[in-house]
Amino acid sequence: MPLDRLILVLFCAITAAGITIWFVTLILASASIHPALAFAPLSVAALGAYILVRVVGERWKNAEEDHYDGMDH
Repeated sequence: MPLDRLILVLFCAITAAGITIWFVTLILASASIHPALAFAPLSVAALGAYILVRVVGERWKNAEEDHYDGMDH
């Protein structure tokens, strides 16, 4: 594996871990203020996940956007 790809994978993993820790801290802090507020960050995350799934699904279905599929490497 080339060094630049290894650094990119490590950067993505560390960033994902940081976002996860931040999100859990946000949920726990809102739950400590009022238990019903714990659902607010979860609803935002659910909406973001829904949008991400829809965008990826539309991207996979659309054959016109596969510009690089026919290229010789």
